[in-house]
Amino acid sequence: MIIYGTAILAACYLSGIFLGDLLGSAIGAKANVGGVGIAMILLIFAKMYLEKYKMMPKATEGGINFWGALYIPVVVAMAAQQNVVVALRGGWIAVISAAVAFALCCCVIATLSRMGNRGIPLPPLALDVPADAAVR
Repeated sequence: MIIYGTAILAACYLSGIFLGDLLGSAIGAKANVGGVGIAMILLIFAKMYLEKYKMMPKATEGGINFWGALYIPVVVAMAAQQNVVVALRGGWIAVISAAVAFALCCCVIATLSRMGNRGIPLPPLALDVPADAAVR
């Protein structure tokens, strides 16, 4: 059922917010640190787990896909509420966390690009084809 997809998203969101609050307390910030991102990661892992063990009906998958598609605009709206100037005045933790996140993203993208299937190379370019033939 579609409602199960919504329930899975809600459980992931509540868990992510809780873990984000714990992370914020651990580093000394009096705020939720990455709770929405943690929730998204939990949702991805939950969906992969359910698909792997064939425990997800099509309707549930539809519910997860629907809310997953709405999730990115929600994250953008939540990020728009953050006051960047106050965060930077509060210390270097915002700058350091942004630099660490950027470096981790670069490493993950490089790793994923190396893991991908190289596939079949493209055929050599035919030089005797007229230039307007490619447009057709």
